[in-house]
Amino acid sequence: MQIPEYTKIHNRFLLNGFHYDQSGLKEVAYSFIKEGDQYERYMGDFLMDWLDSSDTIALVTSGTTASPKRINFKKQALVNSAIATGEFFKVSVGDRALHCLPSNFIAGKMMLIRAMILGFSLDLVSPTRNPFYKNEKTYDFVAMTPMQAYHSLANMGQVKTLIVGGAFVSKSLQSALLKTNVNAFETYGMTETLSHIAVRTMKDPLSEFKSLPYVQISQDERGCLVVNSELLHVDHFATNDAIELKGDGSFKLIGRIDDVINSGGIKLHPQQIERKLSEVLSIHFFIGGLEDAELGKKVVLAVKHSPTLNTDSLLQKLKANDKLDAYECPKSILVFDEFVETDSGKIKRMETLKLKPKQILDL
Repeated sequence: MQIPEYTKIHNRFLLNGFHYDQSGLKEVAYSFIKEGDQYERYMGDFLMDWLDSSDTIALVTSGTTASPKRINFKKQALVNSAIATGEFFKVSVGDRALHCLPSNFIAGKMMLIRAMILGFSLDLVSPTRNPFYKNEKTYDFVAMTPMQAYHSLANMGQVKTLIVGGAFVSKSLQSALLKTNVNAFETYGMTETLSHIAVRTMKDPLSEFKSLPYVQISQDERGCLVVNSELLHVDHFATNDAIELKGDGSFKLIGRIDDVINSGGIKLHPQQIERKLSEVLSIHFFIGGLEDAELGKKVVLAVKHSPTLNTDSLLQKLKANDKLDAYECPKSILVFDEFVETDSGKIKRMETLKLKPKQILDL
């Protein structure tokens, strides 16, 4: 009888410098749950589920546009994803990796599985803005959110290969990473696809996402991405992400159809406008739509208040901006004390726009 891959722990796997077999990892998990910080408790809970006798594991979706869902997956599918990632990014046994993502979401879970299966030397640190704080080690493989990558720009000399996911990478961040010479990739994926299923290199500012070799992509009647992968046990999963299919396994990500703003009969994707504005704005913002008697919905720019926010400068930048078409230009700026976010830090646009703004500026 063939032994399932998910029951194996690579004999070169190290966690914070120590080798563990299954028994040892269970003790670590128990210790994390009972005595660890929050990020360690998340990892402890996941380890206990991973090391139990079941061949399936329950994962919870992020809840960006709907209530989080609990879905059961075959553990072997997660192992397959880990091995495929290793092959694609050419990371292997003995490589040093940094784990700086929360383990209650798929990206953090997959980083741990890759390490256990492929035999990484894995350093687990708190998922802070700058995981390299007081850390001078070098790493072969690191996964980060865009916010973490932005706050770690000065440390990119310590990284060989970087993958960035969880939210779109702004033009300004991509340009900054390009200057560091790190081998950086933007990833596309979600819980339902067991982490990333497409990547784009940031060495080429004009590159688009390309599906990984074990993934087949198509479009449905809505123009949205459909993912199929026997390796990942994903059977024609229809996303809500509108794409432009290129035909060679690559695609341009346009935006989520459930975020589309119909303004004066013109359908606008907020993510497309945000990408353009990210070239000139470095503040925390998003584009949304509000009811309007004339347009049906008007485009608004929502920004998070901070002590350094200069609304006069913001207005000047928007008025002088030549990146947007006339119908893409925000009609108002809404300043909020906070944005409503999921547990994984993704903005809930509609819920935020229902809050009372601290300030409203009309353009």
